[in-house]
Amino acid sequence: MQSKFKRHQRVVLLVNPDKEYIEYEPDFEETQIKKGALGEINIILPNGKYHVRIIDKKGKAMAYVPLDEEEIGPAD
Repeated sequence: MQSKFKRHQRVVLLVNPDKEYIEYEPDFEETQIKKGALGEINIILPNGKYHVRIIDKKGKAMAYVPLDEEEIGPAD
């Protein structure tokens, strides 16, 4: 399977993720994850989606969310 993004690549969210699928870290449960948030590819899932680690300005993981290739873009 050919994928557009590689593991650990920095990405930006192009859409607001579905709240139902966001897995928050305990310290960030009140944080709203929305379009424009920065993240990095954690895992490329077997179904072709990307498991994205959403990060704060310090690089600490805030949440994880599965997204399609069309829903993320390169952060560079």
